[in-house]
Amino acid sequence: MTRRMASLLSMVAAAALSACAGASRPTAPPAADMPEQWHAPLPHGGELVDLQRWWQQFNDPVLSDLLGSAQDVSPTLASARSRIEQSRAARVAAGAALVPKLDASASAFRGQPDLITPLATSTSVTVQAAWELDVFGANRAVRDAAQARLDGAVAAWHEARVSVAAEVASSYTQLRACEAQLAQTLLDASSRAETSRLTELSARAGFQSPANAALARASAAQGNATLTQQRAACDQLVKALVALTGGAEPALRSRLAAGSAQVPQPSGLALARVPAAALAQRPDLYGAARDVIAASADVSQAQAQRLPRISLAGSIGAARLSSSAGTLDGSVWSLGPVSVTLPLFDGGTRRANVDAARARYDEAIALYRGKLRGAVREVEDALIALQSTAARSDDARIAAEGFEASYRATEARYKGGLASLFELEDARRSAVAAQIALIDLQRERTAAWIALYRALGGGWSAAESQLSGGGSAADSQLSGGGSAGDSQPSSAGSAGVPHHG
Repeated sequence: MTRRMASLLSMVAAAALSACAGASRPTAPPAADMPEQWHAPLPHGGELVDLQRWWQQFNDPVLSDLLGSAQDVSPTLASARSRIEQSRAARVAAGAALVPKLDASASAFRGQPDLITPLATSTSVTVQAAWELDVFGANRAVRDAAQARLDGAVAAWHEARVSVAAEVASSYTQLRACEAQLAQTLLDASSRAETSRLTELSARAGFQSPANAALARASAAQGNATLTQQRAACDQLVKALVALTGGAEPALRSRLAAGSAQVPQPSGLALARVPAAALAQRPDLYGAARDVIAASADVSQAQAQRLPRISLAGSIGAARLSSSAGTLDGSVWSLGPVSVTLPLFDGGTRRANVDAARARYDEAIALYRGKLRGAVREVEDALIALQSTAARSDDARIAAEGFEASYRATEARYKGGLASLFELEDARRSAVAAQIALIDLQRERTAAWIALYRALGGGWSAAESQLSGGGSAADSQLSGGGSAGDSQPSSAGSAGVPHHG
């Protein structure tokens, strides 16, 4: 290389590096304003709890069993695992661009190429190398973007775990509440049928009017219709759990029979006071932050494409030439060429690519901030629901007990001829409605806990997605202490069997 060429390359490199200095990219998501504490009241005084033990605190083995079954067969988790493998392959390919490429070739030739050269046999084995010197960081930016997207894919897998667990828990809670309401509806229908039977006998004996007998029959028919409707609703929820867990319906019904009509009620759950610490549990926020980093790396890669590219090639090999004149053995090698590609004119394509990358970066920032605001709202909504259900629980219980006592008293008066059938039916409707409202309140409170579990990201933490030595958190497995829905893939392509502590 001449001195003039070396000087030219030095000038080009200096100019490009100075241009890059003004276009540095951020390596972390932008800071966002976060409240110092939740504005909604915190249940249990706001004490810190290990969110990985949430499902254990429901004290419902059937629920834990269903959560594990659902995660084993979830297509959402299978898709998330596939995206991890795709992202890992893309990261490997991006990292390979930073190292030299080696190719080996072997050749053999026998012939007489001209009238002067004698008949000869030529053989050679050569190793060829090619390396693009990543002077301006284009390939490093591609590698960084691929790494960030792999981290995001691992976070998305964790988000899928939390979503599947919350969906199964919600369906299970709805089923148990439906069963409890079915038990109340069955008692009501039985009571209406007995009242209808007694009223019919009294009417035949002349002690009740035909109108009262007709009213009693209508009430019994209405009770049976409500009972049939409630059974259908419970059957639909069982079907939903069958679809989520992938098991046979008879086996599932056998497992569900153990805790029938018992709404799971978590005990002793608590929360962190500081939203920043709590929201760090959310894998979707972590994934959105990785999207920002990846978009930033894309900007750097697009900027570097507008700068010169330098590549180096070389080869070394062994050759043999055999002819009637003798045999020659030796080594052959070459170093070069060193090539410099300088973009001159492309009609604005590269500049447009930079502008598009910057627009995607701005979009990623906006999405990240939007997800953060949405996460705060979801936690606040769950806290409000918990506070509301806690405040209503005593009143609902007192109302149910009072209406039940009133109904029993009215029923005794009706049997003694001191109350009308209209009074009895009104008291019955009030008692049944109060019992169903109490069950609905229990279901609503459990649903609020599940919503809070989901809003805080379950048992996941950002540290679980940190990569070490080219591997990801998806390459390790929690050895124990986790709960349903809190395991990780143990290796590439593994199913990630949940552990139930």
